[in-house]
Amino acid sequence: MIETLIVIAGTIISFLIGLFVLTRNPKQLINRVYAVMTLSFVVLMVANSFTIGDNANPANSLFFMRIVIAATTVTLTALYFLVCLVRSNDQKILRRPKNRLVLFLTLVVVALDLSPAVFAGMDIQGIQIIPIPGFGLPFFALHSLFFLATSIWILFRSLVKAKGLKRSQYVSILIGLIPVLLFAPITSFVLPVINHQADLIFLTPLYIVFFVAMVAYAMVRHGLFDIKQAATRTFAYILTLLTLSIIYYFLAYIISNIILGARADTSFAVSPISIIIALVLAFIFQPIKKFFDKVTNKLFYKDSYNSDDFFARLNQKLISTTELRKLLQVVANEIGETLKAEQAFFFIYSDNGHYTSAGTSRHKQLPKADALMMNEYISASGQDVIVTNITETTATVRRMMVSHRLGLILPLVKDDIIIGYLCLGEHRASRYTSKDIKVLETVADALVIAIQNALSVQEVRDLNATLQQRIAEATKELRASNNQLKRLDEAKDEFISMASHQLRTPLTSVKGYISMVLEGDVGKVTGEQRKMLHEAFNSSERMVHLINDFLNVSRLQTGKFTIEARPVNLAKLVEQELDSLQTSVESRGMKFAYKMPKNFPEVNVDESKISQVIMNFADNAMYYSRENSTINVKLAVEGDEIVFTVKDTGIGVPKEDQARLFTKFYRASNARTQRPDGTGVGLFLAKKVVDAHGGQIIFESVENKGSTFGFRLKLPKA
Repeated sequence: MIETLIVIAGTIISFLIGLFVLTRNPKQLINRVYAVMTLSFVVLMVANSFTIGDNANPANSLFFMRIVIAATTVTLTALYFLVCLVRSNDQKILRRPKNRLVLFLTLVVVALDLSPAVFAGMDIQGIQIIPIPGFGLPFFALHSLFFLATSIWILFRSLVKAKGLKRSQYVSILIGLIPVLLFAPITSFVLPVINHQADLIFLTPLYIVFFVAMVAYAMVRHGLFDIKQAATRTFAYILTLLTLSIIYYFLAYIISNIILGARADTSFAVSPISIIIALVLAFIFQPIKKFFDKVTNKLFYKDSYNSDDFFARLNQKLISTTELRKLLQVVANEIGETLKAEQAFFFIYSDNGHYTSAGTSRHKQLPKADALMMNEYISASGQDVIVTNITETTATVRRMMVSHRLGLILPLVKDDIIIGYLCLGEHRASRYTSKDIKVLETVADALVIAIQNALSVQEVRDLNATLQQRIAEATKELRASNNQLKRLDEAKDEFISMASHQLRTPLTSVKGYISMVLEGDVGKVTGEQRKMLHEAFNSSERMVHLINDFLNVSRLQTGKFTIEARPVNLAKLVEQELDSLQTSVESRGMKFAYKMPKNFPEVNVDESKISQVIMNFADNAMYYSRENSTINVKLAVEGDEIVFTVKDTGIGVPKEDQARLFTKFYRASNARTQRPDGTGVGLFLAKKVVDAHGGQIIFESVENKGSTFGFRLKLPKA
């Protein structure tokens, strides 16, 4: 009789708790593993009842003993995975190669358990039925000892490092395992198999019931599997129904047998009274239920709160102030106190690239780098709420949350853009429940709106505080700068125009006299003298080109810049300009690589201005290239366009300078170092000339690797 009651009680308790855990959150792997373990408990206890006591049948005992052994193997394997999941909640644990091997070996051992390999038969000794060991019994024993010892070892290691809620969960599971570890091997294995004493096998369900009870305690008291609310409400219903049953029986007995003097088995006396009592009990059911709800809340659910009251209080806090930091502090205190969080704080991005962090006193600081990492994780995973040991996260996110002692992170999102985070510390009493998560998801939009409003108000306040002063100062500075620039620009244009006109005539004379000396008009010239005269001639030639550039810039400023187009053989023009630079390029150990195209079509261009463009590109390539290098010059027809390019392997143009390279008087930083005497008008004028011809500038450059300058011009239509 005792054995039967133990089996029935253990079976019902294990089955109900396993069903609770599974139905509460079937998507969580830890809940499914626990359900498998409890199911194997149920199979083990039921099968065990057919191998002992009055229910034992010698003909079937061997079959049920093998079922017991197989269920034990499954139970211990499920226990191992359960312990691993309690420690890490790794939802992919069964996909790992090591654990797949564990599952395969378990299936092999289960197959051995169900075969004659573990128990070859049963020996009847008097009234006892003793199992006969087979050759596979050591495999079963090793498997059981290994997984039991490994589970204990993992729990102990985790217990040493754990704190708070986790530590309480580990302690409860370890206490529940003590009878399984110390007594179950003796009464269920050593005594029946070695000493041939099967009298104590019936105690096995007691160990299992104790373990299940301790796990149930961890669920109700310490939040294991997050079924606390369902478990406590069920307990309240059981107490309510039990109380009503006792009241019903007591009243029926007194009224039927004492007051009315009727016998308990008289239907005439009991039936009307039963109906009346049932009606009375129906009226008092709700008050009794409320009473036990309060009792169970005080015992098991001290951290409960009313969601509607919380929403009302939070709304009052959200409209209490528009000052951002104060708003974050009062809201964080309200949420932290209601949800029993050790700390609560906000991390909010600002438009100026900074951030605001505020919350409960002595809260942790979330570094901006961790927040940016969370941005990437949230964008990739799409999770609404991240909860430690519930939400599946990456190792990096898990380490970050543990290092800051965070139990929950709520992203605050506006139009798919993360504006910040609400961070809650670890739960002070148990763990965050699905109710907590739903409540936070409900208030998330209201938090975002209130924070956005506070940010807007803060920006308006900051702007209004300094707007008028900044506008006045900026206007004054702009007027002064504009007047100064106008005066400088006028003086510059006047100087350039005057200097260009005044310098052009004497330079032309100098150039002419040098040419006459070189040609021998005033006597024989020695080789050394010729070399120096060539340098002087080239310098005066460059000066003439420079003055022409300045004159053209002046004409652009005054609106007198015009294009006088006529048919020009561009191939010969390029050759002439390169020949004029030949002496200079040879003195630097360089050379121009140019192959003049034959039968090149004539184009309508302003010869003097295009020649300045060609000269500028070639001259720059010569000055900014390295010694003993080759400058590639190309002129070709591509489709309906003429393409001219000068490509060097010189210093190149830094990327940050390229956007302004063709503006007036601008020079790249490395060009100013290489050639301090440059003016910055050559490229500006080249672009203006090419644009005036309806063409396009060609420019490509990589710093320290070289540049390509050139232009494209449309061919005249036939």
